[in-house]
This record gives sequence, structure tokens and C-alpha cells, in this order.
Amino acid sequence: MTDDHLAPGMLVRNPDAPDWGLGQVQSVIGARVTVNFEHQGKQLIDMTHARLDVIDANAD
Repeated sequence: MTDDHLAPGMLVRNPDAPDWGLGQVQSVIGARVTVNFEHQGKQLIDMTHARLDVIDANAD
């Protein structure tokens, strides 16, 4: 998932750090995404070196 598909309010997970829990995108500026995770708090993610999986909030 690239940063141009992410937007504030989206729910994501970091597949490289599953213990961080569910995160909500706070801001997207270029390749930098700020996410507030359940168990890790606010993190600045550089999308050139990381991947975030988008979670469908409407999924059953």
C-alpha cells in the first residue's frame, strides 16, 4: 500500500509490528504517515521503508 492511497481517519495495521494493534491515520504528508496505534501510540511511518495494511471498518 502506498501513501497516496492513505487518508486521515483510515484504519491500518503495521504487518511488521502486529503487537502495535489497530491504528488510525492522523495525517499524510508525502511519504510520511502519522498513525495513532492502540498499543504503541503516535508513530511517524516512512512509507518508503514500511508498509501499512488498510483495515476495512465495514468488514464483518
